[in-house]
Amino acid sequence: MIKFFRKIRQQLIAEKRVRQYLLYALGEIVLVVAGILIALAINNGNEQRLTRDKEQVYLKGLQEEFKVSQYKLKNLIALNQQNAEGARTLLGFMSDSTTLTDEAAFSKLIYSTLAYDIAFNPNNSLL
Repeated sequence: MIKFFRKIRQQLIAEKRVRQYLLYALGEIVLVVAGILIALAINNGNEQRLTRDKEQVYLKGLQEEFKVSQYKLKNLIALNQQNAEGARTLLGFMSDSTTLTDEAAFSKLIYSTLAYDIAFNPNNSLL
């Protein structure tokens, strides 16, 4: 194909047909520019597709991360409710000394109320 265009160009120069040569050169430039624009359009399309794919991976990861954090938060809320209920029971024992309970049950109540960690540590590895 290149030999064909080279032959045409050499014929136009040899025959001293400057106008046709300039038209040929302009056509060649237009073809090169069109090729470059097509290549850029294809490259941009591929880049956009890769960006969308990466975005979907991040969004799915964030969704899973938020689900795990939500699960942790629900468990922590339940634990805090248990701790609050245990604290209310302890306050009841302290305010009313007539309702004594056995030492083992009292110790178990204190342990279950005060022993567990109540801090929320969200899962944010992807963030």
